[in-house]
Amino acid sequence: MEIIDLLAPEAVYLSIKAQSKRQLLQELAVRASQLTGLPEQRIAETLIERERLGSTGMGQGIAVPHGRIAGLGRIVGLFARLEPPISYDAVDERPVDLVFLLLAPEGAGADHLKALARVSRMLRNQVTCEKLRAAKNREVLYALLTEKSNGQGAQAA
Repeated sequence: MEIIDLLAPEAVYLSIKAQSKRQLLQELAVRASQLTGLPEQRIAETLIERERLGSTGMGQGIAVPHGRIAGLGRIVGLFARLEPPISYDAVDERPVDLVFLLLAPEGAGADHLKALARVSRMLRNQVTCEKLRAAKNREVLYALLTEKSNGQGAQAA
């Protein structure tokens, strides 16, 4: 599974502003609702409920909020760069500025886990994250996110 299978060009946001984690999750739910046609309230509740289990802040300024939602036909991703970074209860307590939201159908099981692993692998690459932070427009962000080598050959760079 590649990032291009999860992420549409219109699901990439260059500069989202939020004051808190909860406000960010609500904002992401609004945008995910526009992509999926599902009610934003249901998406927000799913994301908030998942955060109650433990923060999806991976550290190094990165968060991967995710959840499973009934009625979704396939796994859907959304990428956002935050300006300014926000407190997110990340494992390293650093503020978050790169967010990759993943929503999966209720019965996605292994595919959901594979998508999470793929996104995590890509975002653990420090060079990729530096490029994502420096990108000047959505098109460049999308190209960086969907590069075939991300998370595999790019780690050797």
